[in-house]
Amino acid sequence: MFKRRNGRLLAPAAAAAALALAAAGCAQSERDTGGDPNETQPLIFAGTGDPRSLDPALANDGETFRVTRQVMETLLVHESGGTEIQGGLAESWEQSEDGTEWTFHLREGVTFHDGEPLDAEAVCANFDRWYNFTGDYQSSNQTYYWQNVFGGFAENEDDELPESIYDSCTAEDGLTPVITLTESSAAFPGGFTLSSFGIMSPASIEAVADQEVGGEEGAPVLPEYSQEAGAIAGTGPYTYGEWDHDAQEVTLERNDDYWGEPAGIKTVIIKTISEESARRQALEAGDVHGYDLVAPADVQPLKDAGFQVPQRDVFNILYMAYNQEASEELEDPEVRRALAHAVDRQRIVDTILPEGAQVATQFIPETVEGWSPDVATYDYDPDRARELLEEAGQEDLTIDFCYPTEVTRPYMPAPKDIFDVIQSDLKDAGITVEADSKPWDEYIPHTDSGNCSLYLLGWTGDYNEAYNFLGTWFGGYDSAWGFRDDEVFEAMETVASEPDPEARVGLYQDANEIIMDYLPGLPISHSPPSIVFSPDVEPPAASPLTQERFQEASFK
Repeated sequence: MFKRRNGRLLAPAAAAAALALAAAGCAQSERDTGGDPNETQPLIFAGTGDPRSLDPALANDGETFRVTRQVMETLLVHESGGTEIQGGLAESWEQSEDGTEWTFHLREGVTFHDGEPLDAEAVCANFDRWYNFTGDYQSSNQTYYWQNVFGGFAENEDDELPESIYDSCTAEDGLTPVITLTESSAAFPGGFTLSSFGIMSPASIEAVADQEVGGEEGAPVLPEYSQEAGAIAGTGPYTYGEWDHDAQEVTLERNDDYWGEPAGIKTVIIKTISEESARRQALEAGDVHGYDLVAPADVQPLKDAGFQVPQRDVFNILYMAYNQEASEELEDPEVRRALAHAVDRQRIVDTILPEGAQVATQFIPETVEGWSPDVATYDYDPDRARELLEEAGQEDLTIDFCYPTEVTRPYMPAPKDIFDVIQSDLKDAGITVEADSKPWDEYIPHTDSGNCSLYLLGWTGDYNEAYNFLGTWFGGYDSAWGFRDDEVFEAMETVASEPDPEARVGLYQDANEIIMDYLPGLPISHSPPSIVFSPDVEPPAASPLTQERFQEASFK
């Protein structure tokens, strides 16, 4: 059976033939070396974009974390292939009754890649480093997750920054760091699993202490150490090898002194192939062993050709953000509602997204506790959109609309296609769109800085707590959204300060209802992305959080 994709017929038989040639090449390679392919052959995995940095503290994107997660470990982690929180570098942990004191009991015998021991003082050195960032490091472009979880810094240099809820980290004994907060937060314990808080060796911290961020506002140039593999030592199952910028490849080498189960494959290469069709062709030709974010139309043909295509569970959101500071017309709630009614979200789900996708009614998926069945909804109704625009005196509205290029995201498999549908819908409602596209590495700083009136973006949950979605955007003023609404912020403050997880569920439902009444943007969809591997690979468990552990992989 043939499948049509982008006007081209893809024959499973042709893909199978390419696969057979690739497998023959792999077998020949093993015969030539006479060795175990897990030791002699690198696993090559294709990502969708270049990592931003080798220091996870300076990153906020999945392509960077795919690399850094293999090297830099966190105090807590998620179960393989799931969302339950487990011990990472800490075997166990507990919180005080008021949620302001977190005590971690570290594993014994863990060492950094540079030979230094992991202890409580090393953990505290990392948290104190992040807390004491100054200058350009205080930009959300550099330290997004620190600000999202902990707020500001020891000395805030911008009046817009909130006070930090981080108070201190103390070494109760050699293996017991205690992190104290000024107030309880719903971001914990999930926040301690975030890849941005991967623990770096004390020697690495000292070596990078004087490095500064360069460039201009909106176009930062990260410090040199963040590009140098040898500058950063973690504790993970892999160490940084070479970052070949010309080839767009990061090489990871197995850490033979790893405290846990050693990695099954000695060398992993994560290679950037930004175009989805090029990733598929590289897989079919045997040039890579897997890639992420399979195009929905390619899933069944790849399965028919013998490839392994596990699908992740739904744990994400795609949205169209409204930035009221970038466009004063968006300050009018009638205009925001008109835009919501103008977009045919079901068409996006039916024609672009993978099977199992669904239209979003709010900014969290239904699988997360706190989802509310009682939010205001905005059905596709172009006539109503035109009426609202006329009532607002904006029947001839012209607005800029940004979308990313050279990228595929779990929640957004085809940015340009999605943009085209929405642009067409807005035009039908009488709205003129001025398109603005940028490559992914420029797009995030551009939108974060408030330069787009409308833009496409989304989120894959980092941990299973509604605050990881809602608090990320609406816990306070954010230049990416450009609005200030006390009712929204107070609802999030109320839920954030509740230490009882069960009590937070009802508060999240209330917050969702307030947010969707205010309508700071339009939730579009939730979708289940796929990942693919060649038949000769025993793949890692597919994670709904896109947190695959390459140490679990091996060649069959």
